[in-house]
Amino acid sequence: MIKPTIKVCGLTKLNQIQELVDLKIDFLGFIFYEKSPRYVLNHLSLEQISETNHPGKVGVFVNEDLEKIVEISGKAKLNFIQLHGDETEDFISELRQRLNREIKIIKVIRIGNQTSDELQKTINQQPTTINYLLFDTDSKAFGGTGNAFDWNVLNDIEIPIPYFLSGGISLENFNQLTTINHQPIALDINSKFEIEAGNKDLEKVKEFISLIEK
Repeated sequence: MIKPTIKVCGLTKLNQIQELVDLKIDFLGFIFYEKSPRYVLNHLSLEQISETNHPGKVGVFVNEDLEKIVEISGKAKLNFIQLHGDETEDFISELRQRLNREIKIIKVIRIGNQTSDELQKTINQQPTTINYLLFDTDSKAFGGTGNAFDWNVLNDIEIPIPYFLSGGISLENFNQLTTINHQPIALDINSKFEIEAGNKDLEKVKEFISLIEK
């Protein structure tokens, strides 16, 4: 198993963000979806996020207005845009044109009851303007469920670009990741590493890092 990188998503506390920076976590996820219990602008300002010196700041958006994504990405100095909703190919193409060229786009594919053929079709329909895919468990809340989907489905499809894996990753199911043939470049952890929504359990995160580094 290739050593994956780590994304900690749903961050809301500056002291925890700084500790994760010190731990050399690869990606820091900030949720800009107002209905999320981890909506970052209830806790931090765009200026505070912009002042976080880190090359892997990810802004998570769900069916957001294009202008707003562009504005937030600039003001918060984001490095990645994660599109977690039902964004169309035209929307993504226009966003790519409007964004700073150095900002990478991650498109989320939510996995529920699709067949592998249906999933493959969704993947094949993604625009070439995206840089990464992210597979997450489907939910009405657009993520943060703490539930994992059946990772074996990833062995039945072709994944043409690097991908993040999300949805219920925990200390308990970490070893099951070895069953995936085409390994993710990043593991996206969130609700299984929290004391409460937006308040991370950093001791668990450290334990997870130690598992990866073994």
